[in-house]
Amino acid sequence: MKKKKIDFMLTAFRDGFQSIYGARVFTKDFIHVVEAARDAGIEHFEAGGGARFQAPYFYCNEDAFNMMDKFREAAGPSANLQTLSRGISVVALKAQPKDIINLHAVLFKKHGMTTIRNFDALNDIENLVYSSECIRKAGLKHEVCITLMDLPPGCKGAHDVEFYLNTLKKILNLGVLYDSICFKDASGTSHPRKIYETIKETRKLLGKDVRIVMHSHETAGVSIQQYMSAIEAGADQIDLSLAPVSGGTSQIDLLIMDHVLKNTEYDLDIDSKKVNELSFIFREAMQDYFLPPEALTVDPQIILSALPGGALTANTQMMRDNDLMDKYPAVLNEMRNVISKGGFGTSVTPVSQFYFQQAFNNIIFGNWKKIADGYGKMVLGYFGKTPIEPDPEIKKICAEKLNLEPTTENPLDIADRDPNMGAEAAKKILEENSLPVTDENIFIIASCEEKGLMFLKGEMSANVRKISTDKPSANKQSKKDNEKTKKNEDYRVKINNNEYIVKLDGDVAYVNNKSYNISVDKVDTSSSQITHSKPTHPSAKQLVSVTAPLPGLVLKIPVNIGDIISEGDVLIILEAMKMESPIEAQHSGVVTNIKVKQGEQVESEQVLLEIS
Repeated sequence: MKKKKIDFMLTAFRDGFQSIYGARVFTKDFIHVVEAARDAGIEHFEAGGGARFQAPYFYCNEDAFNMMDKFREAAGPSANLQTLSRGISVVALKAQPKDIINLHAVLFKKHGMTTIRNFDALNDIENLVYSSECIRKAGLKHEVCITLMDLPPGCKGAHDVEFYLNTLKKILNLGVLYDSICFKDASGTSHPRKIYETIKETRKLLGKDVRIVMHSHETAGVSIQQYMSAIEAGADQIDLSLAPVSGGTSQIDLLIMDHVLKNTEYDLDIDSKKVNELSFIFREAMQDYFLPPEALTVDPQIILSALPGGALTANTQMMRDNDLMDKYPAVLNEMRNVISKGGFGTSVTPVSQFYFQQAFNNIIFGNWKKIADGYGKMVLGYFGKTPIEPDPEIKKICAEKLNLEPTTENPLDIADRDPNMGAEAAKKILEENSLPVTDENIFIIASCEEKGLMFLKGEMSANVRKISTDKPSANKQSKKDNEKTKKNEDYRVKINNNEYIVKLDGDVAYVNNKSYNISVDKVDTSSSQITHSKPTHPSAKQLVSVTAPLPGLVLKIPVNIGDIISEGDVLIILEAMKMESPIEAQHSGVVTNIKVKQGEQVESEQVLLEIS
């Protein structure tokens, strides 16, 4: 009996990197593996987009467009190179105006891509209409997506077979142009039977010639059964990865799936010997990279708290950067709460990031005390229509905290009229900073904002975890050791509600970095020579230190030394967990010292600046 060939896309160099390393991988370390994969007969690669567009700028100090050019050269002229796009957000975390959505398609075609997989995390199909037109107009193939997940226990109203088929009918009714259709389960939580019934009905609806693709992750431990259900229901393609970035938070390994299909009527048609040799080359290339233990773990908790593999390690890497990894179990547990109240948007970027950020805020600051900007705007309708109406009380809290009214307006229209968004706004920023005005630079500014500008100005530095740099060395203490040393040397002294940072060094005391000669002797406190006087208030010109309330990246410093500031003015904007945290002045005064610079990673309670 002739076997049915099941096509596959190798996701190792995009989703694999994102799911295992939080997308932080240098091009020079893997590009030769792409060549080896080409030589092993692999012709379809996921080559960029999604987090692998922003991550090169944010963490690798590399240009993503340059990476795509090198990928095309390594994969060869005939390879199908596919990228991932988030509908109206393209490769950013918020809705973009039409000119940037169109520029995305034009530039990705220019830099060697073949196909764009395009999804909307809310399954609001109106958000896919314009981007599909741009993708096809640019000469790219468009793979339209329906995003899947299972809801937390007790939740209903969406994410069942009926919901997915209705979403498919909206794609057809709205005339979305597509070359293939993908069912994308970023969290790997969808029940296999639901997948079987959904794809079986899809095949009936679309006919035998439409290409159907299934994408999942092994995070919840059911992706092999999901793939078998999809194949048996009529899917043409599945997504597979390659060790060392397969399994766990990533896709099932190519060799494992080949083994699963033995003695069935299906076949991947690979040379397993060549693929096995390729895996050894890949392992060697990645051997210096820090492998987070949670990256290769199958976690049953994910079934209840649908955290996608691609978002999991991206967030845990940020939590490690900010010494907050101990909070991860509680944040993961809180995910089900924010999902259940947020309107059932699919847990896939950017919505998965919104869920994680809000869960993080609920754990760090208290339940619903601080609303993540993306989560709040999603609940209020600024990303489109959620599958069901969000919890009314949470909607009210979001409106109050963000000072925004709910909206039903098209997000594209909102973005189009924003003077701070779009190509012209990006062009102005480039000109003001004496940077070349190119389409690529315009798109970098539009999609990466402040950190994109820092990259173009040469102010970013690499933050890639490798084993050699992750261990304390003789000349570089670990963060915990540094914190211990700091606690032994520095003191925070509060006198009459004024704080002073005091460091003792022999006969010198540094008070807010100003040195004083001192003499310290033991005394008998019972002696009559001791006199007691009333404490005096510090001088009005006394320095007040402004410290970081949490670890993070210094994103913006909107003040300068000598500026006169008032209570409530924003002094510094920190970024932690992809959220901006403005640090406001608690006192009026004059900025006398700025102790950090833009792009610097700071620790909790580190002095940022001083006011007199």
